[in-house]
Parts: sequence; structure tokens; C-alpha cells
Amino acid sequence: MRVINVVLALFPLAAAGWAQVMAPAEIRDPQMRALQQKYFNDLKRITGAAAGHNFPYHFYFSRTLDLGEKQQQRSDQRSVQFERYQGRTVLRITGNYFASYSAELMKPEERARQTYEAVILPLLRAAVQAMEKSDLPQAFAFEISHHVRRKMLGVSSEGVENVVLILPKAAAQRLVTATDPQVQEAAMFEGEMYLNAAPISLWPHTDVETAEGTIPAMPRKTVEEPAPTVSPRLLQGLKFPSAPAQVTAAVPEKQAAPASVAGQPASRDASPDAVKRLQKAYQETLDRMVQELESQAHFVRYAPPTFIPFHGGLYLQLSVTTPLPEAAAGSQYRLAALAFDQHLAHLIRPALAYFKDRDDFDGIDFSTSIRLAADPASEGSPVAVEFVFPLKLLRTYADFDATGQQLIDASFVLINGERVGLNLQVAEAGSTAR
Repeated sequence: MRVINVVLALFPLAAAGWAQVMAPAEIRDPQMRALQQKYFNDLKRITGAAAGHNFPYHFYFSRTLDLGEKQQQRSDQRSVQFERYQGRTVLRITGNYFASYSAELMKPEERARQTYEAVILPLLRAAVQAMEKSDLPQAFAFEISHHVRRKMLGVSSEGVENVVLILPKAAAQRLVTATDPQVQEAAMFEGEMYLNAAPISLWPHTDVETAEGTIPAMPRKTVEEPAPTVSPRLLQGLKFPSAPAQVTAAVPEKQAAPASVAGQPASRDASPDAVKRLQKAYQETLDRMVQELESQAHFVRYAPPTFIPFHGGLYLQLSVTTPLPEAAAGSQYRLAALAFDQHLAHLIRPALAYFKDRDDFDGIDFSTSIRLAADPASEGSPVAVEFVFPLKLLRTYADFDATGQQLIDASFVLINGERVGLNLQVAEAGSTAR
């Protein structure tokens, strides 16, 4: 996606104020609705200040994250509202920032800090000023998406990351009025910050002086590269799921993902000749599998099971169609999660039975095209999902020693060719399309 390096166009303050603040009537919680009505004019001051601010790249308030800019311009931009979070009343602000960072040139914490300084901090200043005469909110909560460019399998792609900050009001007031960097850092330590659902610190390597004493420097640690796309929405209903579970005790160390998946050199011969030999050796088995599992798997007629090279290893690609009811409609993440739980998870054990005790390939790529009941397309919807699972982890899952979520966390998931992080529980809880 081409990101235009221009500033946010200035809108008339009156129009900007009401257009980007949630209408009180839309809020179900009676107490939150009453607060929204009482402070409606104060909330308009926040969006009015944003309209007059020159962001480095286009920024939009938005009820929905991870939109393309053209789609964003047509979408609902009312996103400023009161919410409840862990027993506190917070002022929630969400939006999409159309900056595009290079994953090769910027580390995850550097990207998060750039969005914090360019977008969250100016919005926080406006929010603190607008609410300074009130005891509320008890905290400010922001979730801002930005874009990241990276190469996957040698192909350039662009995904989305979400930066979340929850900061108590008192800490926010100290932060925006302080000129001393240590005071600002101390204020930030009182809040919570996440990048794609994983906790993150913008200042991980300095001692910080607070009123209670010195907070020792956090060990200098490289933040793990997040999944290249929108992860579970932390502020969706303000329910904060823990970071995706890692395969640890539930999966013995010897069952860890093979070197090819971990991105390390693999000893497997993945040359074209090796692929042809493997295909020939298994062709009879593959034909029998297609015949016996067709009613359950819904194999794609024109794409028979084929061995493919992937990350230095050899994987069996099974192309199938996943039928879902019309009620399943929603985001591509919701569809991917339902495809796994309602279809592909039930194929793993039957498929593995055809390759018992074999170790001459590295895993299975379940490639599915999702079709809703209302979709007239015979071979699926525009949502195509690939679950690339290491063979050893598939066997661990088949033996009930790992959950589906643990299997996914240790594997590759691609939606329409772009790698994503997928939390089944959060994705399936997402609202359906209207």
C-alpha cells in the first residue's frame, strides 16, 4: 500500500467534533452513556484538537482498526467514548495511522515508540487538557494501528500492528506537563503498553526515578518480532487477553518446530528432484486419502495434494474448501479461526493416519478457501487461509498433548498470502459483519 507523506487535512472543528465522538445513544451501559452525554462537549474538544494537529501521516479516528485508507474514508470514525476496564472508568480512543515502517530498518519497540510520539502523545495531551477539570476518566486507553513492510517468502508485503497504551489519569497529567525525560518515563511505567497483545516498554534500558524510589533498569532485551498483522484487538470491549501461549510444558522440547520453520538451515533436500521423488513415492497414498476423506475434507478438484518446498523443508499441501454458515460472517480473522475449529482441526488426525511414523517430510500445509452459505462462488470466498504445521507438532496435537492454539502459535498462518497471528478465542468472539 502506498502511504502518502502528507499531513492530515484540516477539517472544520465543529464538524470534526461531533463526527468522531460516539453518540451517547449508542452506548449500552447506562452509566457510561450518562458520562458520554455529560462530557460530550469536552470529548469534541479532543477531536477538534486532533483536526488541527499536523500528523506526519494520515490519521483517522476509527471504530474499526486495520482498514485500508480508502475503506477508512468511507467507514465510521466515531471512536471516542467512555468504557469500563478492570473496574475503572476509562476514556477510550482508537484510530488508524497510515504510516508504513520497515521491519528490516526498525525494531518492534522503535515502531511502537514512533507511533506513540507521533499520534498517541498528541492525542493524550488533548485528552488531558479537555478533561482536566473533571475527576474522570480514571485512565486513558488508546489503541492505534500502523503499517509494517516486510518480506515473506521473498515477496514484499505490508501488514498491520496495533499499539495499545492504558495510562492512569494522574500519570497522564504528569507525563504531558513534564519536561524532564525521567519524569515522563516514570509516568509511563505506571501504565500498560502493548504491541500486538504483547507487553512492551519504550524505555527498557534506563533506571527511572519515581516518588517511591528508583526503578532498576530492565534487562536490555530484544523484543520478539510480532506477527505481521493485526493481532487480537485489546480494546475491543476492553478485555485484555494474555499474550498468545507458547508451546512449553504441554509440548516436550523434542517436539519443537523443525529447524526449517524456526528459520534456521534445515538438512532436508528440498530441490525440485527431491520434491518429484517424494511425490512419486506417496502418490498412491495421496490418491487413496483423497478418495476416502473427500466427504470430510472437501478437496479442491483442480489442486490435488502436492509436496512443496517451504522454509528449507518439504511440506504436503492439502487444498480444501471450508463451508461455513452465513452466521459466521465477520472479519477475515474470525473466518480463519472458525475454519480451523470447525473444519481443519477435524482433518488433522485422519490425515496423519496415512503418514504414521514417516519422517521424510516436514509438515502439512492445510490450504483452504472459505465459502459462506450465502456465497454463490463454487470454490470459496475471497478469504484464503493457509495453516502450515510442523509434522512433529501435528502428532503432539493428535496425541492430545497440545491445544489447537498452541499448535497455531508454533506454526505459520497466512491469510490471503500474508502471515498473521491468530488467537482463536478472541477472533471467534469478534462481532459478525452487519
